[in-house]
Amino acid sequence: MFTGEKVVMQVQLREQEFDPWQEIADHQVQHLGAAGKWGATAVFVGTMRDDNEGDAVTGMTLEYYPEMTERHLRAIAEQAMATWDIIDVLILHRVGDVVPGEPIVLVTVWAAHRAAAYDANRFIMEDLKSKAPFWKKEQTAAGARWVERNTPG
Repeated sequence: MFTGEKVVMQVQLREQEFDPWQEIADHQVQHLGAAGKWGATAVFVGTMRDDNEGDAVTGMTLEYYPEMTERHLRAIAEQAMATWDIIDVLILHRVGDVVPGEPIVLVTVWAAHRAAAYDANRFIMEDLKSKAPFWKKEQTAAGARWVERNTPG
């Protein structure tokens, strides 16, 4: 829906830890060019907690089907770009082993105005959290367990 020059969105699944703020800065330099094209940047960073359902969690493994998961994330971003007047989208998501305190997901949306950036970012994150094909196995003192439901927004 963006009426100006559209930038190619970026979606990545990573096994390595990442610095969300550096990723945003790098993306802006590499893909958006000079400042002034956007007036709003909405950012969501999801970080692994050390507690879930009243139990201490020491780690988690995120399993996924690479092509299916990436295709789903791209479709979410494409739908957001078609629905809201946004300029660009960056989605990074961890897979594999994660420990508490590490970022799991980064969703960043650039737009001319804040309403579109906020709305598109929330749409992407809510769809990702409820529909994207990821399976989470937590490690607790009692052993490993599959996460059966997502936490509320």
